[in-house]
Amino acid sequence: MEIEIINHSRHALPAYATALSAGMDLRASLDSPIELPPLGRCLVPTGLHIALPAGYEAQVRPRSGLALKKGIGLLNAPGTIDADYRGEIGVILVNLSDETFVINDGDRIAQLVVARHETVTWRPVEVLADTERGSGGFGHTGQQ
Repeated sequence: MEIEIINHSRHALPAYATALSAGMDLRASLDSPIELPPLGRCLVPTGLHIALPAGYEAQVRPRSGLALKKGIGLLNAPGTIDADYRGEIGVILVNLSDETFVINDGDRIAQLVVARHETVTWRPVEVLADTERGSGGFGHTGQQ
């Protein structure tokens, strides 16, 4: 699949790290470092603008290494980029650690996954078909 992209950053385009990777790393595009304090959040620019085809979205997801090693996550994970959005891709980072985290230009801050999605049309009904699970949720199967 080919997707149009504008790159206003000083970095290479996002790329897959391995042949079977689902996500591509997004990098910070900064003029100066950002200090993210404990429990702080910020919008990190990437310098990237994309034009997705109809029926697709781009999902912005956390990087597992940043989450495990540094306590850095995304507040709206996954974030969704719609096919009609043409603005700069920004990443909302949150620092869940007890130490200030410094984001530098070029740092890998998130992953981008492009995925197909369906558009639904609702059909109102009075009753839904029954299932074995029914309305059970939030731990309805107990601990195993």
